[in-house]
Amino acid sequence: MGRPLRSAAGGVVYHVLNRAAGQRRIFEQPGDYAAFEAVLAEAHQRTAMRMLAYCLMPNHWHLVLWPRKDGDLSRFVSWLTLTHTQRWHAQHGTAGTGPLYQGRFKAFPVQADGHFLTLCRYVERNALRAGLVERAEDWPWCSLRRHTLGGAPQEAWLGPWPVERPADWLAWVNQPQTGTELEALRSCVARGRPFGADPWIKRTARRFGLEGTLRPRGRPKKQVDHKNSRHPRSGGQ
Repeated sequence: MGRPLRSAAGGVVYHVLNRAAGQRRIFEQPGDYAAFEAVLAEAHQRTAMRMLAYCLMPNHWHLVLWPRKDGDLSRFVSWLTLTHTQRWHAQHGTAGTGPLYQGRFKAFPVQADGHFLTLCRYVERNALRAGLVERAEDWPWCSLRRHTLGGAPQEAWLGPWPVERPADWLAWVNQPQTGTELEALRSCVARGRPFGADPWIKRTARRFGLEGTLRPRGRPKKQVDHKNSRHPRSGGQ
């Protein structure tokens, strides 16, 4: 979305993501991923954020968050990105070389029903979709791995979902999503459009002032008044 939800309401699930600036790679080695997870854990302690799913990719990351209070989302993600940027530059000796992230984080609300499951499936199969692993749970830097193996410190700050996780979730995540699902989600990512059923989308767009994300892009077509339009005269003078 062009302007992220700075003061997002609590009690709503959000898909949050950010991407590296230019050609940077945020995560080049295991230590980079682990360092981000450490900052993520600190951010969780500071805000008591309910983190539902995440996936760290070489040049971007996805989080699925469920804040309790109004404003928690902005506080959490702003502190996370600022702190991670400072530590990343210090670790790599690149202070003063430009931004780590391409800009402010993107976020959009998600309906807590089957649409939530579709989103989490999209997030947790990111590495598989990119061809980095043969099975989604093989990617070490993802909530699916934590849920599958269990016992990792990260599991402690992964909260319960607002809907029940299907018993065959692992098999489901490893199955390709439909083109329609991917197109809908990518449109939400690009425009910050709420993701859910149509009535919920309209209510949520009004609530957050996101009506513009529902309109077609580009200038509206110019309306021609055929009733009063004049036809050119035929023939010469």
